[in-house]
Amino acid sequence: MLQGGIAGFALTRAAPAKINLALHVVGQRADGHHLLESLVTFADRGDRIGLVPSSEDRFTLSGHFAAELSAPVDDQSGNLVLKARDLLRQVLSAQGVETTPVHIHLEKNLPIASGIGGGSADAAATLRGLIDLWDLRIEPASLAALALKLGADVPMCLDGRPLVARGIGEEITPTPDLPSFPIVLVNPRVAVSTPVIFRMLENKSNPPLVVPAVRGSTVDWLAALAGMRNDLEPPARQLQPVIADVSGALAASGAALVRMSGSGATCFGLFDSDERASRAAHALSAAHPEWYVLSARTRGRANR
Repeated sequence: MLQGGIAGFALTRAAPAKINLALHVVGQRADGHHLLESLVTFADRGDRIGLVPSSEDRFTLSGHFAAELSAPVDDQSGNLVLKARDLLRQVLSAQGVETTPVHIHLEKNLPIASGIGGGSADAAATLRGLIDLWDLRIEPASLAALALKLGADVPMCLDGRPLVARGIGEEITPTPDLPSFPIVLVNPRVAVSTPVIFRMLENKSNPPLVVPAVRGSTVDWLAALAGMRNDLEPPARQLQPVIADVSGALAASGAALVRMSGSGATCFGLFDSDERASRAAHALSAAHPEWYVLSARTRGRANR
């Protein structure tokens, strides 16, 4: 996945795209947080985080989508990478553990606010990288609690395996039998606000996610996935009608299953071969040069 380290950095950590193969909204807590049940996997492509000891803290950016981050480089107060660094430091300082300055570099390859966990994956990769760089020993439960403070998706990105996430995303159960799929991700280059999508939900108590004990072929899993859904897709399509165009184009390209990931606007198509996925990605890029298109593989049985 890393395709070599980032030049000039002591460590490089992958921040893979997160794909919600299914996302069911099953309730809402008294504090307003929605209760979710989601089948999640990760691609073998995504952002990357580089880290190296430095005389002072630094943060730099590169990559296709670096310029689209919401805050300028000299004011990254809202950046999850720096929030992860600062929160980890805060926890360590309270324990009497001193940390050295670090230069963190974010190679931003995934589109912003796209429903594939870019910021959460970046935060999780930052935590992993700093733990290694600073040679820390942190109990998994403590690290998961710290990750949850950064966002509901950060614990699952920190885990990084195919899984089912419940609650607000913190209740994680691995799904080791989920196979690896050839996948094509398509984003129409429109940002979607997750809070807006949740506010648009008409029904917040939908039927739960049922993940059958499928131990068979990829075909069996595709049949099971077809019976699942993404409850955020209808409001996202209402907000951004182009999502329906993306889904239609993926279906026409030969995908065995098409669905939106997260709160959108990225949609994915699962294919029965890497060759068909690659051909579809090239055709979609040629037909829609304004869209972001990525052919990848998901993590799972076949590529562990």
